[in-house]
Amino acid sequence: MASPNADLNPRAARDHGGGLDGAIARFGGARDNWLDLSTGINPHPYPVSGLTLSDWAALPDHGAFERLSAAARQFWSVPDGAAILPAPGASAVIARMPALTATGRVQITAPTYNEHAAAFAAQGWTVQSNGPAEARVLVHPNNPDGRIGSEQNADAPLTVIDESFCDVCPDASLIHLAEQPGVIVLKSFGKFWGLAGLRLGFAIGHPDLITKLNDLTGPWSVSGPALRIGERALRDTDWAKATRQQLAAATEQLDRIMTGKGAKLVGGTTLFRLYDVDDAAAWQAKLARSHIWSRIFPYSITYLRLGLPPADGWRQLEAAL
Repeated sequence: MASPNADLNPRAARDHGGGLDGAIARFGGARDNWLDLSTGINPHPYPVSGLTLSDWAALPDHGAFERLSAAARQFWSVPDGAAILPAPGASAVIARMPALTATGRVQITAPTYNEHAAAFAAQGWTVQSNGPAEARVLVHPNNPDGRIGSEQNADAPLTVIDESFCDVCPDASLIHLAEQPGVIVLKSFGKFWGLAGLRLGFAIGHPDLITKLNDLTGPWSVSGPALRIGERALRDTDWAKATRQQLAAATEQLDRIMTGKGAKLVGGTTLFRLYDVDDAAAWQAKLARSHIWSRIFPYSITYLRLGLPPADGWRQLEAAL
């Protein structure tokens, strides 16, 4: 089971999903034959087309940033008093959050995504799981258990609300807090839209904070192709609606398969599921022998996390189990 202080050691190895090269080196096989279910990335990404030579050859112009930001404001119903900063992935923003104010104590409830603790610790902050603090991080919904946060927790002078997985449950979003002083909401483009390699994310918050963050990230932080694809995807609300339905159905299928084999559902989102099993490392190895990579955690011997297989991967998963 998870430790109550799980995932809060900022100097521990930054365990993540992925690492397929290491799995292949250990268990063999060719990359094309593997299913990587260790991440929470939509296995059916938004279709990419229509890029031009200028998207690749020219420096991104101000108008492209403005069009992307306008699409983001409409899609996420960003309040008028909040500013939007496109960035080269949510991780790039996370690394800069601690520099927005003087160092102190940051409260991060564990277990959760460990990059936040590592970023704050790297810049001299004291990371703690509870108690009063000058900064607070709320991963909403939480990774790995899908826990939904509360706006009552957004009470620190600097409050970071990481909504990387919230596009599957938009009604739960805390985006309405983004115009409050000290609040920044993070959005990831790689999860719901399935384009993690595009490296696109957003910081949405009070203009004073976003101006300072913009100074830290510098000009041309987002590529021309990412600007164009991001704008198009954010305006495609029909795709988003259909994708939420598709992900929900796939999640039900995954739960039926896993609970039918004795796993107990702990939580998650419709992009990943967290299960409690008798021996997570043994389950991971069993799946890996059939060339399926899963996620286990250094703070729990029973937690196993799985993303969703692509349409042609369900048979491989069922056979492996």
